[in-house]
Amino acid sequence: MMQWAVIAGFAMLTLAFVLAFVRLLRGPHAPDRVLALDTLYVDTVALLILLGVHLDSSLYFEAALLIALVGFVSTVALSRYLLRGRLFD
Repeated sequence: MMQWAVIAGFAMLTLAFVLAFVRLLRGPHAPDRVLALDTLYVDTVALLILLGVHLDSSLYFEAALLIALVGFVSTVALSRYLLRGRLFD
């Protein structure tokens, strides 16, 4: 039963990843692209966690944590740049 749940999770997250990537490429405005990039890193974190559960390895959880931290900082930096036109005051 757990294997089917993992396979279904992989399928759904892959679909979400592809749809977010399409929005990143076709987004009409910069904020749409920033949100798509944010969704991409969240999907990547979820895929790594699911892969860690599937392979029973804690290495993937650490990689997911690092990607989450870098993704958060990059989203904040891009949002600040779009709002103010610069990163630092």
